[in-house]
Amino acid sequence: MLRISIDAKAMIKVGPFARGGKSRIPTKAADHDFEPVATVTPVGIFLPAFDELFLYGVTSKVTSDCLVDRLLDCWETLKERFSHIKTLLINLDNGPESHSRRTQFMQRLVGFAQQYHLTVRLAYYPPYHSKYNPIERCWGILEQHWNGALLDSLEAVIQYASSMTWKGKHPVVSLVTTTYQTGVKLTKEAMVLVENQIQRLPALRKWFVDINASLPASWDS
Repeated sequence: MLRISIDAKAMIKVGPFARGGKSRIPTKAADHDFEPVATVTPVGIFLPAFDELFLYGVTSKVTSDCLVDRLLDCWETLKERFSHIKTLLINLDNGPESHSRRTQFMQRLVGFAQQYHLTVRLAYYPPYHSKYNPIERCWGILEQHWNGALLDSLEAVIQYASSMTWKGKHPVVSLVTTTYQTGVKLTKEAMVLVENQIQRLPALRKWFVDINASLPASWDS
């Protein structure tokens, strides 16, 4: 089993804006929040056992498709190294685009599990407990690293993200400019087919979910 932690940080306005914090180099910033040049949302995938971080700067809305595409990108990088892995345990917040009742998210994860012949186990943190998601500690380091910096271009965002370190290691950083459609969801009939391919732990049905897993007989679908 390999444990990973996934989360999206708050959206960042790209432009000559003051962001608070202090810098060793004097930095001039705009004294008003003008229209941003662009926006970017950091999406991260963290491997706690290896202290490895993959960061994606997403210029589009972060949707269910966006999150699963980032998982696909990351696993394509890792799959040879972790070819022995049978179960991918994913820690997530119960966010609107990634909760276990989000039809498009669950359909895409079923496809991911089938494509790579993996059991995907989703373990969600309950409300007000997202701080325990391991990747949250990485976000704190990133914010300290670029706090006070002028993120006035996408290149500056990626450069600062690439130069941070987590326990002595730089993250793998990519810019994602794909435009994702919002509001994608399945019909009730289509979701029934998806539900038939997942198993939910009784009493924790929306918080603990296995996809394509071989579970004890006491677990119901």
